[in-house]
Amino acid sequence: MSRTLRATFVLSCLLASAPGVAEAQAITYTRGQPVYPAYEGWRHGEDGGYILMFGYMNQNWEQTPHVPVGPDNYFSPGPTDRGQPTLLLPRRNRFIFEVPVPASFGESDELVWTLRANGEETKAYGTIREDLFVDNVVIMSENGSLGAGSSSPQIRANVPPTIVFEGPLERTVRVGEMLTLTAVVTDDGQPDRSTLRSRRATEASDSAAAEEEAEPTPAVLLQRALRASTATVTVSKRIRLHFTWFVYRGEDDGVEIEPPQTKPWEDTRAFANSPWAIRWDPPAIPEDGRWTAEARFMEPGTYVLRGRADDGGLYSDVEVTVHVSPPGV
Repeated sequence: MSRTLRATFVLSCLLASAPGVAEAQAITYTRGQPVYPAYEGWRHGEDGGYILMFGYMNQNWEQTPHVPVGPDNYFSPGPTDRGQPTLLLPRRNRFIFEVPVPASFGESDELVWTLRANGEETKAYGTIREDLFVDNVVIMSENGSLGAGSSSPQIRANVPPTIVFEGPLERTVRVGEMLTLTAVVTDDGQPDRSTLRSRRATEASDSAAAEEEAEPTPAVLLQRALRASTATVTVSKRIRLHFTWFVYRGEDDGVEIEPPQTKPWEDTRAFANSPWAIRWDPPAIPEDGRWTAEARFMEPGTYVLRGRADDGGLYSDVEVTVHVSPPGV
């Protein structure tokens, strides 16, 4: 058997060994599916302790379950409320919140996030295992702004944007009233889009040339099959500084935010107003760096709005707690 035929045979076996792969890739859900908490990794804290980073995967494309902190949304051991979201946006949401733990937190210790949504309970286990250490390059790679294994002195020097929120971080309004939200965002200009495009083009050209020089191996054939399908190994994200508001705690249908905000979750559909979309028209960056939005609340209650400044690779967050009273109160 020739090398090419043998490689083709191995590829066929690989694909056949995963029954239902094509069918599974074609299935998506709008609602009714579970939400999986995710432990993203850890980094060192400035006080000598550790920072544990969490996100989640909501398998639904439309449903945004509201799960208050309590028996269906809690951490253990210790305080049940560690700043986790109670409104769970669609699909994959990476590096959504951080939980500090003391220096006494050891390699055998675990911090567990338990989440029950749509009748299914799942858990994420936070540890400081060495192989789960995360730095900025890992974060940028995971969120799709870098190709796998990409790095350079400029990329490694990237720092998150800074946010200065104008006004108090706790507000009180009535139902129907408009709340103005203004944040001043500054950034170091990294990652540089032109540099990344040039690097990616060079890597793609080198990879293609290498493939042409030798008969394809099973790994090369598998990569070609993946590229030819709708599946991708990692997400791909547009590099552009933007700032967006979204509901972090509270009922999503109780809040309207104008202008329409860039989605903070990985919506890969075309024209989805998401940096992960096939086509995305990013908002214009204000010349003075002041991003302004207006929020209107339809139902009384307490809400937490999260503002995220994202340079395409790294991010910073600010949170505003809003107490909404009934009309006339």
